[in-house]
Amino acid sequence: MRMRDMTMPAPLLQRPDGSPLRVLVVDDEQMLTDLLSMALRMEGWEVRTAASGFDALNVAREFAPDAMVLDIMMPDLDGMAVLQRLRQAGDDVPVLFLTAKDSVSDRVAGLTAGGDDYVTKPFSLEEVVARLRGLMRRAGASTDTADPILRVGDLTLNEDSHEVFRGDDEIELTATEFELLRYLMRNQRRVLSKAQILDRVWNYDFGGRSSVVELYISYLRKKIDAGKEPLIHTVRGVGYMIKASQ
Repeated sequence: MRMRDMTMPAPLLQRPDGSPLRVLVVDDEQMLTDLLSMALRMEGWEVRTAASGFDALNVAREFAPDAMVLDIMMPDLDGMAVLQRLRQAGDDVPVLFLTAKDSVSDRVAGLTAGGDDYVTKPFSLEEVVARLRGLMRRAGASTDTADPILRVGDLTLNEDSHEVFRGDDEIELTATEFELLRYLMRNQRRVLSKAQILDRVWNYDFGGRSSVVELYISYLRKKIDAGKEPLIHTVRGVGYMIKASQ
């Protein structure tokens, strides 16, 4: 494996709020995860690793990655099963499969299961970085000249002016409602748990106070979704997600 020539850096990719992109690397070979982590951190991304399928699911819930590098062959829960559980939970995180098998049937199985792309071992670090950049750009990652306007369907939120519109109708929000909506829209099509929302919006740990999240979600629904196609969705037992219909 070789590193990309850093003399011609690619444009910095980041989250819509300007924070670093998050990538979860899942493989039971520590040397491989160390190499990948180093390469991805050189892109300015935040990286977490997991050595097993069950560990990957736990880290994904806590870390909310923007992309995953997922090995298909693992000792406890293989990559296909990990992906299946993520998709069943409503998590649409882009997944790049790592596979030692270069057969058409394995590639088709991975993509059919909901994977977004794959690379075959042995691979170059440059190829993994390039494929991840493509996946995250398509999923909504922005360059460092990010548009201050977040969009979900006909809902727009201007992070600079704090104006919110649903179609042509301006929506008045309190400061807390605005922060909650911004957090949902920055993570559109991703399920956010009540614990994550409490931590990001209210800045305190989950401690039995989930009712405040439910209350403010209901406030937002009355202002955003009343009489219109719902954008805010409840994923039972998991959390909340904002998305427009396809």
